[in-house]
Amino acid sequence: MDKTIKKIKLQDIGYGDFFEDNRNSTVDNNLTPARIIAEHKGLYILRNETSEFSAKITGKMMFTASSIEDYPAVGDWVLITIVDVGQVIIRELLPRKTVLIRKSAGKSDTQIIASNIDIAFIIQSPDRDYNLNRFERYLSLAESGNIKPVIVLNKTDLISASDIEIKLDELKTRFKNTDIYTTSTVTGKGIVDFKKNIKPGVTYCFIGSSGVGKSSIINMLISENLIKTGEISSYTNRGKHITTHRELFVLESGGLLIDNPGMREIGVVDSEAGIKNVFSEFHDLSKKCKFSNCTHMNEPNCAILEAINSGTLDKDKYDNYINLLKENEYNTLTKLEKREKDRKFGKFIKTAKKQIKKYKF
Repeated sequence: MDKTIKKIKLQDIGYGDFFEDNRNSTVDNNLTPARIIAEHKGLYILRNETSEFSAKITGKMMFTASSIEDYPAVGDWVLITIVDVGQVIIRELLPRKTVLIRKSAGKSDTQIIASNIDIAFIIQSPDRDYNLNRFERYLSLAESGNIKPVIVLNKTDLISASDIEIKLDELKTRFKNTDIYTTSTVTGKGIVDFKKNIKPGVTYCFIGSSGVGKSSIINMLISENLIKTGEISSYTNRGKHITTHRELFVLESGGLLIDNPGMREIGVVDSEAGIKNVFSEFHDLSKKCKFSNCTHMNEPNCAILEAINSGTLDKDKYDNYINLLKENEYNTLTKLEKREKDRKFGKFIKTAKKQIKKYKF
């Protein structure tokens, strides 16, 4: 790719002290930083102060990677060498400040949705997948990655003003400490306020199911029809997967926006900290349980169960809390077991190679 474009500062695309400190700690100070703004089947598109480049990772990075999480993702900062015109090599992946990770439904592998995100806009629409439990799932993922979650209720033109107020009351009651926006790309309502809160140099991402209007909102934010939008199938009432890859956009306001493909299901893994934050009232109350290892399911003198029985805590929220704890525990254990298995297999291969060299004629 290697094309000359408008010169910028790295800070304009999210660079800061965290990344600079890590860059200074590397062995080779001649490497220069760049940010991954798109990925296409192993081919990465990078941006630095002066240009965009296409690049691949080194064979060494592939060999030393123990999981998919060790590969670069959209939003990552990497260190590169420019070999020649059009030839850029990714040498190192800088530590991530924040990361959004999910477990794919029906699979044991985890997947990085995007990294180095400051704020995650979690979108639902009232005509499709509106569900408070699903919001809690997404919020737990964001909180676990040290990302600030913001709720967006889109397509509000499809319901009455009174229904909007009812849903807003539900959301404010369930998520007291979370910012909430209501938007409509048809009427434009709420979009102006939304735009005002996009800050220069801050990285945002949109996550949610297909068909909730993510791409339409992004089109309005960038003021260009760069992302394809599609009709909802009248037969299945499911949105078509329009965004097929992740990409980072620089908005006119200076904000940085990562678009993600729609996700029908999203599993939690390594999300204990996020669950504690989202369900803080449950976590705080658990400290009053009789047993320190209380599962909050059938133990005597469980403070959470007592609060549920007295009506102090919401039963639906409690059910989701328990389900997410169980799912996270299972997925995290499975992930650790898989890593241990991969580690042992890698050790076996290295030993086998040594034996082959030893007896080679």
